[in-house]
Formats: sequence, C-alpha cells, structure tokens
Amino acid sequence: MKRHSRRLVLLAALGALYAGNAAAQEPCTFAAIGTAAVTAVRDGRTLLLGDGRELRLAGIEAGDDGGALRALAGGQSLRLERLGPEQDRYGRLVAIAFVGDALTSVQQILLEQGHARVSARVGDKACANALLAAENAARTAKRGLWADPNFAPLSAENLDGLAAVRGRFALVEGKVLSVRESGATIYVNFGRRWTRDFTVIVSRRLERGLAAAGIELRSLAGRRVRVRGWVEQRGGPIIAAEAPEQIELLN
Repeated sequence: MKRHSRRLVLLAALGALYAGNAAAQEPCTFAAIGTAAVTAVRDGRTLLLGDGRELRLAGIEAGDDGGALRALAGGQSLRLERLGPEQDRYGRLVAIAFVGDALTSVQQILLEQGHARVSARVGDKACANALLAAENAARTAKRGLWADPNFAPLSAENLDGLAAVRGRFALVEGKVLSVRESGATIYVNFGRRWTRDFTVIVSRRLERGLAAAGIELRSLAGRRVRVRGWVEQRGGPIIAAEAPEQIELLN
C-alpha cells in the first residue's frame, strides 16, 4: 500500500511538472484580420494603409524616426493579425504585422534590430515573453538605440533622470526596498520616502492576475527588478503597472 501511495504521488508530481512545462511553452497565437498594402510610414510604429486606415503596430514603443520601419515594410503587403483590441481609442487599427508570408513579425524584427522597445501592455504572456527576449538580446548586444547610453534603463535611484523623462515611456531598474498596501493600492517602494523616491503602484484588484503570471508583488522586497511604463510624478516619480510584462525579475 505504501509503495502504491508513493507511486501515485510520483505520478501526480510528474503530471504537475508536465502541465507546468506545457504552460510555459504555450505558443504565442493571434487571430487573422486580413491583409493590407502599405502606402506610407508615419513614424516608428505607425503606417498608412492603402484602404485609408492607419495602423499602429501592437506591443512596441518606437520613436518618430520611421527609417527602420520604412526599410522593413514600406510599400509591402502586410498580413495582419490581432492580439488584443482591434482598434485604439483614436480609431486606429492595432495589429501584429507580417510582411508577405514571413513567420517573424515586423515588431519582433524591429526589437531584434534595436529599433523599438516592448510596450507596457502586450496583452498575452507568451507573446510578451517572446518580444521581451528579442528586446533583451538587442540591449545586450547594444544594437540600434541601445548603443546610445541615453536609452539605457534608468536607475531607480537616479531621481534627476526620472524627472527628465516625466510623461515619457521609460525602463527603470532597481532593488525593491519594501511592498506596502494602502486602501485599494499596492506600493512597490524603491526608497524610504514616497514624496521623493521611485515607486511602482498597482491596483489591488490586479494582484491575483499578476501572481498567476509569476509576479508575486509581496515577495519583491529585496529583489532587483526592471519596470517599464510611463513615468508620472505623484510626490516622487511613479510608474503604474497593470500588466505582468511591465515587471521583469532580474534576480
């Protein structure tokens, strides 16, 4: 009986391990929404299509210089696939784009070349992980914008640097000092004084979803993390985190 019990426990453990590995390897999938021809490039992530629609490339942030995007997609026929909402609040089409029959998206190529950064909200964990890996590889190799020290992730202790990027998208790295809760908000603190130091704020209703994606907010104290998002000023500088891809564990 004991041997049978041990065998059941072993089988259950192997099943859990298999299920965990299957979930970890779950592929990034999209929903096809058609094809379109590119007639113009507006900026680093915006295209004008032949049917008059404006396309914003989903999942990335890029600057106003559309040179890299023009070289990839200018005058090309694109296969468009949806990851999240099909339109943004301005009525622009939002999609993952592939040139012709290519298997690698325009977004991933831009990230691999160092011409873009992963945005604060991708909308799918598997897709976000693939895009973050492409960005990290380009940053490590100092390709594209990562060759410019001004684009390096800011230190959470660099308060002057954080003040300079207020209202802009940025990557911030540092060691979490403490995690506190007040009302409906969780505060991930990188310093002792909230009126001066950098903080990541998270709505408490999002805590369970972040935990399911591997981001246990209350266990972050003492760990180094990289945070991405739009820098605001509320006392000290803050980034509001709503999606798991905004927080990367560095140790």
